[in-house]
Amino acid sequence: MQPNAVIEVGTARTNDRKRPVRIGNRERLSVIAGPCQLESRQHALETAHALKEIAARLDIGLIYKTSFDKANRTSAAAARGVGLAEAMPIFAEIRDVTGLPTLTDVHEIDQCAPVAEVVDVLQIPAFLCRQTDLIIAAARTGAALNIKKGQFLSPWEMINVIAKATSAGNPNVMACERGVSFGYNMLVSDMRALPIMARIGCPVVFDATHSVMLPGGQGDRSGGQREFVPVLARAAVAVGVAAVFIETHPDPDNAPSDGPNMLPLSQLESLLRELLEYDALAKRRPQPAVVAGGA
Repeated sequence: MQPNAVIEVGTARTNDRKRPVRIGNRERLSVIAGPCQLESRQHALETAHALKEIAARLDIGLIYKTSFDKANRTSAAAARGVGLAEAMPIFAEIRDVTGLPTLTDVHEIDQCAPVAEVVDVLQIPAFLCRQTDLIIAAARTGAALNIKKGQFLSPWEMINVIAKATSAGNPNVMACERGVSFGYNMLVSDMRALPIMARIGCPVVFDATHSVMLPGGQGDRSGGQREFVPVLARAAVAVGVAAVFIETHPDPDNAPSDGPNMLPLSQLESLLRELLEYDALAKRRPQPAVVAGGA
């Protein structure tokens, strides 16, 4: 089975308050946005409503993202989130009240089926993108998948990762670039990875916030360089992508996780407005053929 070139997220649950988000490399740019961690019901709903208003003003397709458990923490003492049991009704409420499709990470096989009941997109974290059983379990739920490319993988290796999901009967899979390890505590983004992964046939997402992370850069936690989020986002959209992934928070300096690389919510609308202009320009021209493979 080949991956779908265009994915419609939220189709099965469309009502009079929302329309499905179309995600494709030749479609108008979409955005996956929200706080790194699900901190509380009130915080999640307030942020979701604010993002919905931004999306409506810009007429951009938006998927709300947040994580119920940040399992890949640098330190065991780091805050991980509210957990699955508390998060389930919050995800359902966000979707029902705002009409936004939702996305969250899964880390274990047993999480996939229950989480897929209340969110539209299951995300496979970069560290787990080689975990075959997890990918297959997530794919079998029928939910769309966003699979992050590991910091240790080349872009052409993602064809094998995507094939695991489609072999389980799910063609609705996105490949997400989030930088590659470059020495200690550093990531770099190779923009060649975007057209290479597009050759797989699936929508390509660029994660602009985790790409500026400094993994483990603060000793017991990761650091980040959020000032470069707009720089990398503009570069990726100019190359041509289906969607950008941007973690955002009203007060990132006081967020429980990933604050140094999250974009302040107050800056998101102006950045997205600019990215839509880059997107329109990039998608007016034909995309060059790229042969997937190493040097």
